[in-house]
Amino acid sequence: MLLLRCQLKPAPPQKVSCRFCSVMGKLQSKLKHSTYKHSRPDEIIEERIQTKAFQEYSPAHMDTVFVVAALNSDLCVSGGKDKTVVAYNWKTGNVVKRFKGHEHEITKVSCIPKSSQFFSASRDRMVMMWDLHGASQPRQQLCGHSMVVTGLAVSPDSSQLCTGSRDNTLLLWDVVTGQTVERASVSRNVVTHLCWVPREPYILQTSEDKTLRLWDSRGLQVAHMFPAKQHIQTYCEVSLDGHKCISCSNGFGGEGCEATLWDLRQTRNRICEYRGHFQTVSSCVFLPRASALMPLIATSSHDCKVKIWNQDTGACLFTLSLDGSGPLTSLAVGDAISLLCASFNRGIHLLGVDHSQGLELQEVAAF
Repeated sequence: MLLLRCQLKPAPPQKVSCRFCSVMGKLQSKLKHSTYKHSRPDEIIEERIQTKAFQEYSPAHMDTVFVVAALNSDLCVSGGKDKTVVAYNWKTGNVVKRFKGHEHEITKVSCIPKSSQFFSASRDRMVMMWDLHGASQPRQQLCGHSMVVTGLAVSPDSSQLCTGSRDNTLLLWDVVTGQTVERASVSRNVVTHLCWVPREPYILQTSEDKTLRLWDSRGLQVAHMFPAKQHIQTYCEVSLDGHKCISCSNGFGGEGCEATLWDLRQTRNRICEYRGHFQTVSSCVFLPRASALMPLIATSSHDCKVKIWNQDTGACLFTLSLDGSGPLTSLAVGDAISLLCASFNRGIHLLGVDHSQGLELQEVAAF
C-alpha cells in the first residue's frame, strides 16, 4: 500500500499535532518504510512512503555481507566478514548449506552457469570451488595470488576461471584440473572486479587505476583499454547479448559516484552516464526486460540507495532508500522481478520490481 503526500513547492512545511497523526506515526514506525521523491511538471513534489510490512527471514550471515550472486531462480550464494559462504533459498527464507574453509572474509563469489558449483575468493589469497550437492569441504583450493583476491569470472563454457588480485595480477585456471593456464601482470593494475563476456573469449576488468580493460583469454593479453575515468572503477557487468557493459565509480558527496554504459562492439565508445548517487557506487546490473517498455539498469551505493535507470536516456526512474543498512555492497538479479542486495548492517535484502502501476521497487524480505 502506498500513501501519497503532496505539497506545493513554494509552501513552507507546517507542523500539525493531533492524536490521529501521533497514532499514524507510531504505526509507520512499526512498518518498514522507504521514500522517494520526484518533481512533476506542475511543480508539485510527490513523496511516496512504502508502508507494506516486509518479511524477516532467518539471517544468512551474522555480520557484514560483501557479495551475493544468483545460483539459480531460487537460490543465491553469498559471502561476508564471517568467512562463510552460504547457499540460501530466498523464496522460502531457508539456509540450504553453509561452506567453511576460508581463513579470512569473503570478497567475491562466482557461479558456474547451469550448475550447482561455484567459486569463492577471500582476503586469505585463496580461491575455493564448492558444490551444493557435495561435501561442505571445498572441491578445489586454488593458490596463486600474493594478495587478496578481488576478481572472479567463469568462462561461458565453464571450462576456465579468471582471477584477479590487488597484486596487479590476473590468472587463468583450468576448472577441471585446477592448474594455472596463463598469468599476466600490469603495473598499478589493482583489480576490483572481473566478468566474462557471453559467447566471447574476452574478460572485462575494472581497476583502481580508474580504467576498464578488456582482456583476450587466448594468451591473456589486453585487447582494449577504455578511456580512463576520474575515479576508481569499482565494478563491471556485461549485458546478456554481450554488446554493452557498465562500470561503476567510487566517490563522495556526489563527486564521481556514477555508473557508465560502454559499447563493447567495434566503436567501444561511452554511451551514457548515470548520475545521482552521493557516495561510491558499488554494484550495477542489467535488469531483465520482463514487462518493462524500456531497457533498465540498477545500481547500489554506499549511500544506502538502490536506483533504477532508463538505460538509454540516463534518467533515474526510481530510488529505494534502505535506511539503516549501511553501505550497500553487491547486487544480483534473482529472477525477472527480483533483485538481491547485500549490505553492511542488515544482511541481504530481497527487492521486488513492480510494473503494475508504473515502475516501483519495494523491499520484500531481508535475511
